[in-house]
Amino acid sequence: MTSFRLAYVPGATPAKWVRTWGERQPAVPLELVPVAAADAAELIRSRGADAALLRSPIDRDGLHAIPLYTETTVVVVPKDHLLAAADEVSTADLADDVVLHPLDDTIEWPSLPGRPAVSRPESTADAIELVAAGVGVLVVPQSLARLHHRRDLTYRTVTDAPQSSVALSWPEDETTELMETFIGIVRGRTVNSTRGRQQQPSSSAPSSSEKKRPERKPAAPKKPAARRGGGAPKRGKPRRKS
Repeated sequence: MTSFRLAYVPGATPAKWVRTWGERQPAVPLELVPVAAADAAELIRSRGADAALLRSPIDRDGLHAIPLYTETTVVVVPKDHLLAAADEVSTADLADDVVLHPLDDTIEWPSLPGRPAVSRPESTADAIELVAAGVGVLVVPQSLARLHHRRDLTYRTVTDAPQSSVALSWPEDETTELMETFIGIVRGRTVNSTRGRQQQPSSSAPSSSEKKRPERKPAAPKKPAARRGGGAPKRGKPRRKS
């Protein structure tokens, strides 16, 4: 059976597009394939998936990519941390904290904020555990903070931090009909979209050979004929009773 395989990196949320796919392509199952951020591009090149929702930066060698959205960057801290009292913070506010930098970090830093950790955690999930243990703080896209939510942690927006974007990517030399369908879904096209197609004239529309009949104006109502001599008829005088 033909299917469409969509890979997605941690934090990406394809659920709404999957529902729309099910409505428009009920005969073609959409298979979701979770993949680590660092492995997503290679998975598409090896045809392990038809497309992927992945994070910037993207190695676009042999790939198409459509930017979808940009995420807010946040810092994850323990609930009793000083930064938890603020509504939002800046990178300067992190100067005294150890800022963890996991190996799967997708934020492109011109220079890392805060104090460096002794070593880099293997993954974001490992870094979250270290934040909970009080070892440091972690700066990540907001969706990852939500994905790794813990009751003892919270997060705040970092106003001047670089942001991470999510894109839809697929092989450059292969844009199938199913791929076009999914592109239309993520771009919000309606089911009746006629991208690249000419609309056929409706069978109920009049053909060009039909002549237009002139519209008839309704006839003016006839005026009642005037009495001879003109004016209203005179009434006679009433007779006296004898």
